[in-house]
Amino acid sequence: MALLSLAIGAFGIGMTEFVSMGLLPGIASDLLPALYASDTEEAIARAGMLISLYALGVVIGAPTIAGFASRFPRHRVVLVLVAALLVFNGLTVIAPTFELVAISRFLSGVPHGAYFGMGALVASELLGPAKRGRAVSLMMTGLTVANVVGVPAGTFLGQAVGWRAAYIVVALVFAAALVMCGRFLPAQPGDPGRTFRHELRVFLIPQVWFAIGIGAIGFGAFFAIYSYVATLVTEAAGAPEWLVPFALMALGLGMVVGNLFGGRLADASVTRTLLVGLAGMSLVSVVVAVLSSWSVALIAALFVFGLIAQLINPAIQLRLFDVAHEHQALAGALNHSALNIGNSVGAAVGGAVIAAGFGYVAPAWAGAVLAAAGAVIAVASLAVDRRAVRVAA
Repeated sequence: MALLSLAIGAFGIGMTEFVSMGLLPGIASDLLPALYASDTEEAIARAGMLISLYALGVVIGAPTIAGFASRFPRHRVVLVLVAALLVFNGLTVIAPTFELVAISRFLSGVPHGAYFGMGALVASELLGPAKRGRAVSLMMTGLTVANVVGVPAGTFLGQAVGWRAAYIVVALVFAAALVMCGRFLPAQPGDPGRTFRHELRVFLIPQVWFAIGIGAIGFGAFFAIYSYVATLVTEAAGAPEWLVPFALMALGLGMVVGNLFGGRLADASVTRTLLVGLAGMSLVSVVVAVLSSWSVALIAALFVFGLIAQLINPAIQLRLFDVAHEHQALAGALNHSALNIGNSVGAAVGGAVIAAGFGYVAPAWAGAVLAAAGAVIAVASLAVDRRAVRVAA
């Protein structure tokens, strides 16, 4: 029940992070009506800034909160973070202007990384060190299921009755998570001796920066494509808008399947999972681009893309745990800072290539480049590791 409680919170985060991506045209037309009427591409690209602002909130909030909160009992920190997620997503529902919605999206992202980081530590403690990858993947099941059920349903609801309705559902999910976590999370002490200054020493470890780069650049490929699924389906493939939730569902199903195996693969070999996964993401991004003119083939390619992307998620988390040594709380949060730098980079690059006139397929080609760059960073990180071993020998 404790793992289920954490997974419900992850479900809510999955919805709030990803549901915007299928609703960008509706958000743009509602909050930027004049620009949408005169330049639809520019309006959609500007609405994509909401995705980047959410990611920026994660990047800033994750290490800051984790650094201060590591001294406090972990279960209480999780409760405070879920309450913050509830309040800030509620603000998105009622904010009347684009600027206020932008602020609410930034604030909604602030607790995100710290929740996953602290939740990963709680889950790992429950299952033990030999099953760390499976512990992370079990908690992340909520996020992947959100991409199968929550995001498509929220997208359909938002298209039918207005985009704000999707965020009402998000707030209700966080309310349920708050009740569940308060009831079932076991007490886990913090480390009173930890200080924010001590935790910041994690940034003096070079391999931590390599791991952040893998997530920030390599996983940016995922968000370059995911952020513009709606326009890939409706503009590139020329399919009707009602097919967008099915495309999101296919991608989410792929993530669920990938999550089922990603934790076990990471427990077997973190480095091999990273290298094979990033190379696979680059290849499948090309496949998405090539098949983007045919809606059925595009949806099938999105399924495979989601599967490959989710395979490497637990591996990135474990890599950070391994290289951060005693700074585990901050390492858990930094994973989600890295992934959401990737969110910001991917969404920004995808929007930039669309706004530059390269067309609605361009984000997929950009994703192939980002994933390949992430693989290069991973290879460099492993080369530094091997050199250190040789020097020590």
